[in-house]
Amino acid sequence: MKEGIMKKALILGAGLVTKPIVDYLLSRENVLVTVASRTVSKAEKLVNKHPRGTAIPLNVENDLELDRLVSEHDVTISLVPYAYHVKVAKLCIKYKKDMVTTSYISPEMRALDGEAREAGILILNELGLDPGIDHMSAMKIIHDVEDRGGKIISFKSYCGALPAPEANTNPWGYKFTWSPRGVLLASGNTAKYLWDGSVVDVPSARLFYDFHKVHVDGVGELEAYPNRNSVQYIDLYGLHETQDMYRGTFRNPGWCPLMQKVVGLGLLTLNEIDVTGKTYRQFMAELVGCSPSDDVRARAAEKLGIQGDSPEMEKLAWAGVFEDRPINMSNSTPLDVLFSLLSHKLAIHEGERDMIVLFHNFIAQFEDRKERITSTMIDFGIPNGDTAVARTVSLPAAVGTHLIMDGAITTKGVHMPNLPEFYNPILEELETLHITCKERTFPL
Repeated sequence: MKEGIMKKALILGAGLVTKPIVDYLLSRENVLVTVASRTVSKAEKLVNKHPRGTAIPLNVENDLELDRLVSEHDVTISLVPYAYHVKVAKLCIKYKKDMVTTSYISPEMRALDGEAREAGILILNELGLDPGIDHMSAMKIIHDVEDRGGKIISFKSYCGALPAPEANTNPWGYKFTWSPRGVLLASGNTAKYLWDGSVVDVPSARLFYDFHKVHVDGVGELEAYPNRNSVQYIDLYGLHETQDMYRGTFRNPGWCPLMQKVVGLGLLTLNEIDVTGKTYRQFMAELVGCSPSDDVRARAAEKLGIQGDSPEMEKLAWAGVFEDRPINMSNSTPLDVLFSLLSHKLAIHEGERDMIVLFHNFIAQFEDRKERITSTMIDFGIPNGDTAVARTVSLPAAVGTHLIMDGAITTKGVHMPNLPEFYNPILEELETLHITCKERTFPL
């Protein structure tokens, strides 16, 4: 940016991952930041009375106010629920303003590519962690292999948000560092991937049966289960000769067998039920088809075909699903009843750190040899500060926004960060923020 010219960034949303974006952009000279949130107190806390920061209340459904805000800023960073992104994008096209999101590109968003190009703007999506850093670190390796005359014949990629080892203190081996309900909803996804040349479709009911173990240096053994539709990335990454295209989610050992039982009991379903005046024990009795006066835990184990003292049943009991405590809800869903327990039981506590593990495993084929190439990123949260999730999700978006403002990124249209113009400067800047992907090459 030319000295003295102020650029204006609009951040929609003030959720768990927003603080590092605000801090980064306010640390840049010549950047004014507006944080707009339904709960203005959250925005005010993020801005923290900074002279170049402004916090304002906004209901994103207020079309007139949203229209005004987009028109008055140079770049809009949309961190509201993904269902609103297209609405925001159309306003950015209307006013010829660039836009950044950390969310997956929806078909409706992709359909705006022509209009965005015509307006001369960039709508850069999937600029977070997963999706985001995973794309950029992968494409850097893919393009390097191609530049050296090789081709990728296998690609397996994994990412997970976990408690740091010293904070892994509950039987579930997991703590929430982003939306607890979002974690549970994602557990009901279907999946699709390519493995050894064959496409594998995984229905939601079988998601946690389709897992394998992966060793990551510096972390140890983790469980991995498939993350949504990996097959689409064959085209997006240009890997038309690969025999494997797998994107998976990391969890600590024991998670997948436990979640098999959670799904088997119907605890992730979204059918509305009336739990007015009921206890968790009464709720579970209805789910497994017995009387609350019966041994509900034993009946649940019988329904699942496991022993009542199995590790999975012990973990469910620890969560409180069989307790005679009131639910304190009325019309709800089984998923939200479970959420009411786990949001407290699996909370990360003050002073604890979380951990992000991102791991790529490539097999590259050249005329005279094969190589195994790995890329590993392990990032820890700051005790009583930013979580690793917040840092790795929001800092790529913050860096990308600043590069767009600075004129260092000039591509137009609807994109994910899979081009060198995107990933080279963003990854380089992230290294200065101690977010680093370490690459290793092994001959095969």
